[in-house]
Amino acid sequence: MGGRKKRALMNVYEVVDFFNNIILEKPHLPLLVPFILILWAIEKWVFSFSKWVPLVLAVWATIQYGDYQQRMVVEDLNKKWKRVILSTSPITPLEHCEWLNKLLMEIWSNYMNPNFSLRFQSIIEKRLKHHKSRLIEKIELLEFSLGLFPPCLGLHGTRWSTSGDQRVMRLGFDWDTTDISIMLLAKVAKPFFGTAKIVINSLHIKGDLLLMPILDGKAILYSFISTPEVRITVAFGSGGSQSLPATDLPGVSSWLVKLLTDTLAKIMVEPRRQCFSLPAVDLRKKAIGGIIYVTVISASKLSRSSLKGSPSRRQPSFAVDGLQEHFDDKDLQTFVEVELGELTRRTDVRPGSSPQWDSTFNMVLHDNTGTVRFHLYERTPGSVKYDYLASSEIKMKYVTDDSTIFWAIGPASGVIARHSEFCGKEVEMVLPFEGVNAGELAVRLVVKEWQFSDGSLSFNNFRVSSQPSINGSLNLLSRTGRKINVTLLEGKDLITKDKCGKCNPYVKLQYGKVLQKTKTAHSFNPIWNQKFEFDEIGGGEYMKIKCYSDEVFGVDSIGSARISLEGLIEGSVRDVWAPLEKVNSGELRIQIEAVSVNDYEGSRGSLYPGNGWIELVLVEARELVAADLRGTSDPYVRVQYGNLKRRTKVMYKTLNPQWHQTLEFPDDGSPLELHVKDHNALLPTSSIGDCVVEYQRLPPNEMSDKWIPLQGVKRGEIHVQITRKVPELQKRPSLDSEPSLTKAHQISSQMKQMMIKLQSLTEDGNLEGMSTPLSEFETFQDMQEEYMVQLETEQMLLLNKIRELDQEILNSSPSLSRRSSGS
Repeated sequence: MGGRKKRALMNVYEVVDFFNNIILEKPHLPLLVPFILILWAIEKWVFSFSKWVPLVLAVWATIQYGDYQQRMVVEDLNKKWKRVILSTSPITPLEHCEWLNKLLMEIWSNYMNPNFSLRFQSIIEKRLKHHKSRLIEKIELLEFSLGLFPPCLGLHGTRWSTSGDQRVMRLGFDWDTTDISIMLLAKVAKPFFGTAKIVINSLHIKGDLLLMPILDGKAILYSFISTPEVRITVAFGSGGSQSLPATDLPGVSSWLVKLLTDTLAKIMVEPRRQCFSLPAVDLRKKAIGGIIYVTVISASKLSRSSLKGSPSRRQPSFAVDGLQEHFDDKDLQTFVEVELGELTRRTDVRPGSSPQWDSTFNMVLHDNTGTVRFHLYERTPGSVKYDYLASSEIKMKYVTDDSTIFWAIGPASGVIARHSEFCGKEVEMVLPFEGVNAGELAVRLVVKEWQFSDGSLSFNNFRVSSQPSINGSLNLLSRTGRKINVTLLEGKDLITKDKCGKCNPYVKLQYGKVLQKTKTAHSFNPIWNQKFEFDEIGGGEYMKIKCYSDEVFGVDSIGSARISLEGLIEGSVRDVWAPLEKVNSGELRIQIEAVSVNDYEGSRGSLYPGNGWIELVLVEARELVAADLRGTSDPYVRVQYGNLKRRTKVMYKTLNPQWHQTLEFPDDGSPLELHVKDHNALLPTSSIGDCVVEYQRLPPNEMSDKWIPLQGVKRGEIHVQITRKVPELQKRPSLDSEPSLTKAHQISSQMKQMMIKLQSLTEDGNLEGMSTPLSEFETFQDMQEEYMVQLETEQMLLLNKIRELDQEILNSSPSLSRRSSGS
């Protein structure tokens, strides 16, 4: 019975498909119905021709059905023929390419070797961090150079072929060299211990290479057809920082071969391709990062059966199964996850086989190249479960003529390439999903800004630099001795892991060894407006930002970010929105400014050599880590100020010690470091955290009370009070009372507006929406009290100064003095 029903449904669907095709090809066919009615009326009332009309209709229907079947066969043959033509196109005769090796020899040492060495060095460094040998605890790349001798290309000739519209050159690749210089420093794990130098002194890579010119010759994509053969020779050095003898470490050579082979397979074996750009102009700019807006527009032709399984493994189905699959595709609920490095963002869930998202995300790139990956997921209705369906990716690269190249894997492993001549130009691409036979994804990418190592920026077809000098180069001061002012303004769209739906965020900023912490806010869109100062560090050090939410039963991490502080220029403020990584939502707005110490000292009067001192009060610490087996510690603090060292008393068997000790140091601008130690009578002392106290920006004779989180440990904070004592000033009256008064009036007006907003929410009965305005109102109230105290202090100081001036005038004028005494 089931087979008969399926065959009957197949016949019905074929008839319906046939008539739909007839109507599309013959639009006048609906006029046949009234014509038949007229013939029927004539046959009934005028004369009868019912004997031959059915025969004519049957003949006509047979001829039409035959034409329909013939057209279907012709279309199917045309599709197969086009597929054969595109995949097996004519191949040119074998050509010799000695000219290519000669050209490569001329440009290798000065151009290609530095570029390839720099590019592959960054790739190898990333792979070393995540794929270490079991014998190696830590490894560092000390030196990387591909040498002076290039690889040999096409020793047996080369051929050109065509895949679709893309021309492809196939040639042999053979690189056997002993001129390379790759040196690693490894910290060896148990049972060996110590450090060892690993030197790769020879390399042999052999395979078949594909070269694909794209964008009218502006760039070349290159990749291996299959994983190449890799052989290396490893030597173990000695001397210098080497602590182990120059002996072979078992398994290291095979591990390096596997690492290099896997790296090549991951980045440049078909269909993965690398790009070598050929710009007409070289502006000699080193891009260190950029800001990219990624928009996921829509998807089309999604099919659950095609996305979840290979067609070769699926059983053939009848038309009723196809109808069921069609309805299942309408019930698809999908979303896309966008990934760039460790930064991920997700679209909303949309139904159907052609969902529309139009979701735009702010993404940050920390290099001059990057890969934007798009992962398609299906959400199970009525559940939090979701299934992975397919992926696609776009690679992008900054070109030294200030443009950007995008490329991706196209249909049938082809190439999709786009060129953005300047920042701000939109690029749209339609990507097929990889490894499946159905589905396309439409995306749009816009590079909003490229950041360069010299501090200049490139956006909207303009390159912006600060303080250009007369000779055309940037007027950059030396990095040593400068200060970095970081202002954390606000955040938006932060997430929470709290079941009650509340978010109490705070942020930790780490730059070098200095760790700073903001106050705790109470909103998903917090406003901090807190300013921090750091000593600038050379070498491209990133500022690490971690965002936390203070919950009832602990602290949850709600994202992190990295910001490059390379190329900062004095007098120019960098304002950025930093998207949080390792979460699906959240951004922080940060302003960064570089200030020279001389300007800072002149404007703030920060140092008074020989006339002032630093007063440090070590009050207490809390939640220290336990260093002893009994679950406690015996903590004390060792203070280092330049060459001077001091220490507190030891507090025994406690994780929350209280010292209340005061230490004084001459104010010479030296770093003030605190090292919290665990005291042991017999064994060496162990560290339970350290921190740096920033004091240079403190106003004279004003005490700063702060809790500073300890570094190098999982938890712990120390409470200090620090004052810059300057006897000559004795709290001089401030010259910026007018700005403080103006700021107080601004806060007052903002509080009035917040009161009006709270009153309207109360009248509307919207109690849930009052939490955010109430927290902001409390913040404004605290700021108002702070400014009022400052104004009262300044008023008192000004009155005292007026009395002193009045007394000086009286003392300097005898007549006024006698008049005042006589009266």
